[in-house]
Amino acid sequence: MTDNRIRITRRTARWSDEPVTAADAMDFWSFAAGAANVIMQLSRPGVGHGVVESKVDSGALMKHPWKRARTTFQYLAVAVIGTDDDRAAFREAVNGAHRQVKSGPDSPVQYNAFDRDLQMWVAACLFVGIEDTYQLLRGEMTPEQSEQFYTSAWPLGTTLQVSEDQWPPTRAQFDDYWDTACEQVAVDDVVRAYLLDLINLRMINPLLGLPFRPLLKFLTAGFLAPVFRDTLGLTWGPARQWWFEHLFLFVAFVNRFLPGFVRQGGSYVLLADVRMRVRRQRRLV
Repeated sequence: MTDNRIRITRRTARWSDEPVTAADAMDFWSFAAGAANVIMQLSRPGVGHGVVESKVDSGALMKHPWKRARTTFQYLAVAVIGTDDDRAAFREAVNGAHRQVKSGPDSPVQYNAFDRDLQMWVAACLFVGIEDTYQLLRGEMTPEQSEQFYTSAWPLGTTLQVSEDQWPPTRAQFDDYWDTACEQVAVDDVVRAYLLDLINLRMINPLLGLPFRPLLKFLTAGFLAPVFRDTLGLTWGPARQWWFEHLFLFVAFVNRFLPGFVRQGGSYVLLADVRMRVRRQRRLV
């Protein structure tokens, strides 16, 4: 089994064999994988140093954690359940921030936020994240569902600079891309310190973070494939894997009985906030 995807031996039964789309993955439980996905994205040196060295203070995770969380989840909502107009507005806002993100003469790696290969990596990480959480919450997809889900998730990248011909055309070819791309995963001491500060919640009040830190570290490590977990130096083992799987068996059971507006209401609230900001000409990112 590849070390590039999470390993789940027990998951909930499949909800149905009906057609699926990425929009079905927007249940609020999926947000539990948010920190893990940030780690995946920043494990590519160009992305990691681009974020750590960024001079765009308004979007800095360590300075404005709640704003950064909002804009990240809003991007997911816009890309997956938004309209073309929503995506165009968000693309313009993100591009404005990205114009300032490029390596300088002292940067240990060269990067540019408009590098389409790096954007493809970020989009691929987002796809892997929502696919993993979908299958934990709603069961393993059939091959047909997997293909439907994959194709519908392309706006995760095409909302920005990733072109449709950049996406591997089939789900199986995406696996080939992912395995090759994961060979470039590398985290140096600078990026590792940044990511450890993230999962230790160093960016919020210590008293506020105290009760949530152990749970966040557990969930983050559980949602990381071995290649990312090992690169960051996070420990894991059979006992933690057992607890992780059984936690989500329970969460998936509860989720099955929640009405749709409860499961996915948060994503639509985030999308509504984007549209309100556009109407009032307020900053999106």
